[in-house]
Amino acid sequence: MRDADNIREVEKLGIDWMGFIFWPKSSRYVSARPAYLPQKCKRVGVFVNATIDDIRQHIADYSLDIVQLHGHESTDSIRSLRSLCGDVISIIKAFNIATKEDLNATTPYAGLVDYFLFDTKGPSVGGNGEKFDWSVLEAYNGDTPFLLSGGIGPDDAERILDYHHPKCIGIDLNSRFEIEPGIKDITKLKTFLNDVKQD
Repeated sequence: MRDADNIREVEKLGIDWMGFIFWPKSSRYVSARPAYLPQKCKRVGVFVNATIDDIRQHIADYSLDIVQLHGHESTDSIRSLRSLCGDVISIIKAFNIATKEDLNATTPYAGLVDYFLFDTKGPSVGGNGEKFDWSVLEAYNGDTPFLLSGGIGPDDAERILDYHHPKCIGIDLNSRFEIEPGIKDITKLKTFLNDVKQD
C-alpha cells in the first residue's frame, strides 16, 4: 500500500494488518512515506534480505508493528534484530511452499519468530499470484502460528471458509485484489471480507 486515499479506504474495511513492501525490486515498492498511514490496524513492513539498519530505520520512519522477512534471512540475523528491537515489534518469517518437505525449513525458526507465512513457491520471492496445494500444510505440526498466502482471490471465499488448521490465524490478500500493483480494488475486498465473515 502506498496511495493515501486507497490506504484510507482499505482501513475502513476493518482489516487487521496492512502491508508496506520495502523491497526495491517489487512492483509494489514503497519508496516514500505515504501522506497517510493507517491508525486502526497494525502496520507490516515487508523486507527481502535487508540489512538490520535498514529494517530499524523503516520501523522508526513508519512506526511499524510487524516485520515480515521474505528472503533468506538467517536465524542469527533474526536474533540480532530481536535483540536490538526487543518486543516492540513482532516478526513474521515467510516460506515458499510446494511440497511437505519445504516445511522442514521452518524448524530452525521455531520459537525465534512470532509467525510464519506460507506462500507459493515461484519465480519471485512473493507476489506470484498463484496458489499452492494447501493440503500440504496438513504436515505442519509446529507451534508457531501461520498466515496463509499465495494467490488468494475473490473467488476463494468458500475455500477459505472450508479450510481449517489449528495454527492458521489469518490470510494474506494481495495481487488478486488489485486494480494495479499497490492499488486495491475496494469493492472486491469488501465483498470478499463480507463473505468470509458470514461463518
